Amino acid sequence: MLDEANAHAILCHGINCVTGTSEVKFRHPAPIGETIQISAQLIRKTHRAAETKGTLTLKDGTIIAENTSLFYIVGKTRISIIWDMDGVLVDSARFHFAAWQEVFSRRGVKFTEKDFIKLFGSRNDFIVRSVLGQDIPEEDIKTITREKELEFRNTIKGKAKLLPGVSRLLDMMKGNLKMALASSAPRENIDLISSELHIEEYFNCVVSGHEVAESKPSPEIFSLAAKKLETNPRNCLVIEDSPLGVKAAKAAGMKCLAVSHSHPQQDIIEASAVVNTLEDIDLLSLLKIVWES
Repeated sequence: MLDEANAHAILCHGINCVTGTSEVKFRHPAPIGETIQISAQLIRKTHRAAETKGTLTLKDGTIIAENTSLFYIVGKTRISIIWDMDGVLVDSARFHFAAWQEVFSRRGVKFTEKDFIKLFGSRNDFIVRSVLGQDIPEEDIKTITREKELEFRNTIKGKAKLLPGVSRLLDMMKGNLKMALASSAPRENIDLISSELHIEEYFNCVVSGHEVAESKPSPEIFSLAAKKLETNPRNCLVIEDSPLGVKAAKAAGMKCLAVSHSHPQQDIIEASAVVNTLEDIDLLSLLKIVWES
């Protein structure tokens, strides 16, 4: 158990290594049926070796056992995580659908849930052209998208919630892995939701739909995120929920974990791994997607 925790701590720092030595010291007996807490951290690293310390404790802080492990470094790969926002970090789909439905209905156009699911995750101009036609004037696109985003922000304000498993993973990644938030949404939406959910501090950089010329499935948004993170695309893991997002991640040369919150699993099966919810995966399993696939 302690050996696994120490290996977990090493992986979180992107260190590729082999175990040299591992020593366990037992400090206190553990009563049967008591809850045991486990933790591990990197305590020293040189260019050749890394040392970790793991601890087993009772709820009251009593130390049951301690373990120190020495690992010999055979390489270092900086892993970065790129998060999509809508449908991955936050449950916002119903607010987007309602906003699009409202602005299209003002123009006498029916916009169904099936239409929305097919286009969710794309940039606004792509959605407008897909619904109203490719020859719609640019000025009309700007007007429609302004109306839609104002409607969306007014509706979701005070109601945004993180999806299950997100908070736990963000806390585990913070300080160990570089993270980017890369969303096709306008920057105003990203800033509103990030502020309301108090998640700005987790991300090293943000990329919005306004910063790229092409919408997903173009890899442009994820390629720009990797560039900002100063990470090779092959060492990036994208967390997505849409078929277009999965295609974009693959086109960028990145691994992809898909969450089937907004789309059925068969629609996102091209991802490196698929889960029903982020509660279904731990950090070590997530990192192994990059290491092993």
